Amino acid sequence: MTRRSAIKEEEEEEEEEEEVNPTEVKMSQIVMPSHSNHRQELSVGQLLKWMDSTACLSAEKHAGCSCVTASIDDIYFDQTISVGQVVNIKAKVNRAFNTSMEVGIVVVCEDLFTDRRWRVCHAFATFVTQRSASGIKLSPLRPGSQQQQEEHSLAAERRRMRRVHDDIIKDLLSDRTFQQAGGVVAAEKTRVESVELVLPPHANHQVNTFGGQIMAWMVNVATIAASRLCHAHPSLRSIDMFTFRGPSQVGDRLLLRAIVNNAFRTSMEVGVQAEAYRGGGPNRHINSAFMTFEVPDAHGNPRTLPRIRPEPLHGERRFQEAIARKKIRLDRKYIISCKQAEVPLSVPWNPSNQVYLSYNNVSALKMLAARNNWQLNSKEDQVCLYTLEEQGSLSFRVEAELDVSAQRAFRLLGDLRNRTHWDRHYLECDLIRSADKDDFLYRVVAPSVDPAPGGSANQDAGVLQEFILLASRRRPCGPGYYNQASPEVLPYISTDIAGLSSSFYRSFCCCRQYLTQNCLGPGDQDQDPEQDQDQDCSSLDYVTLL
Repeated sequence: MTRRSAIKEEEEEEEEEEEVNPTEVKMSQIVMPSHSNHRQELSVGQLLKWMDSTACLSAEKHAGCSCVTASIDDIYFDQTISVGQVVNIKAKVNRAFNTSMEVGIVVVCEDLFTDRRWRVCHAFATFVTQRSASGIKLSPLRPGSQQQQEEHSLAAERRRMRRVHDDIIKDLLSDRTFQQAGGVVAAEKTRVESVELVLPPHANHQVNTFGGQIMAWMVNVATIAASRLCHAHPSLRSIDMFTFRGPSQVGDRLLLRAIVNNAFRTSMEVGVQAEAYRGGGPNRHINSAFMTFEVPDAHGNPRTLPRIRPEPLHGERRFQEAIARKKIRLDRKYIISCKQAEVPLSVPWNPSNQVYLSYNNVSALKMLAARNNWQLNSKEDQVCLYTLEEQGSLSFRVEAELDVSAQRAFRLLGDLRNRTHWDRHYLECDLIRSADKDDFLYRVVAPSVDPAPGGSANQDAGVLQEFILLASRRRPCGPGYYNQASPEVLPYISTDIAGLSSSFYRSFCCCRQYLTQNCLGPGDQDQDPEQDQDQDCSSLDYVTLL
């Protein structure tokens, strides 16, 4: 077997699955000169066409009917693809909700001469059934492998992020004072307008304008607008969420508008809008997107760009919104774009990054829950302590079976203020702020793990420790409850993991007594009206504590 690069081996290991997702669709295309730009690299517009087509086929494979693209999340283009290389695209449905699906897309480039492969980008697209099939309720997707279970769980978190994206922008603009506008180049000079006539080759199998084609046209006008600012050939680095607001059909005229909203030191944001009209009818807003460009120099490093002077009226608003979107991109990249082992556990909280911190919390714990290599460390009276060591990190969980309603246990344990009733490590727990209906900031006071001076056993004699925790509560869809802890918590449980103590058992006994005494309460049978159809928690009898 040919020896391959470490990058390839790492990425192939990530993509391996124990069983194939039944909705998986693959596409392979060799890049021809007609697909390339002036640098003989695959144009992003063409790549978006192939990605959208593959994702649509995957969505229709699960739905059993025609589907259309509702949105595509942020896309970061890490690598380029040259003429003669092969593009391998894999798409599969991660999760099906009542009327929409999340489809994961992975793009890998293959060099046939060196037998190398590398990841170019990945994306998450949302598809809905065609309006003619609006009465169809999608069947739930049952994940099989560990990776499928992780993506199935995280799809709900990504859905939450999409829903609050616009609100975060508004909050940032209302709460912050950004830099004053002023620059060398007038934004009006970068404005681009272009009209495209939708012909039959531009339509999909549903006679609507192909979503990938609309995205390709939008990339084209955005590139022209960016070129007018830098007077060079810019490279598209990222796209901030395509959102389709309505359909377009053969015979429509698509009016595409683009303008540079803001130019930072080495990057610029271009806003693009697509509208459709026919005859003398009104314009219909079809799509909007924000694209980030850089201009590489001869060594591949981004060049410094001239500052932009926004146009009157709406130009100032777009200028400030571009700064807010850049902050969100940086927060999101800092918090969730790295591997879990590389993400700092202590991140300053603010309303703009709260949803990404919650995503990081939940994703880390969902991935832990899906691991199949937990090792039994100790066991006492059916209470088990498991540990998991990988990549220089140590995780642990305590597990036992209780005769308590899972819904009731979730209510009691989900509010950290109740933990003072049974956990001796929680001397105080106060709610500082409700970030939203499922995420809360708590202040926790814990006793010192060191003995008090003079050997006193009194906990109050030691130095108290304070923690600020972001608690993300989610309804369980698997047998367990998890909490994430920072390294400062390790001294409290190190003796249990080393087998020198069984305080975890005493803590669990206190928890069991607390749950048993409060096992009945008002509203135990209430169900969350927004709970997804594929989440069935009523049969759970397990409580896992960290």
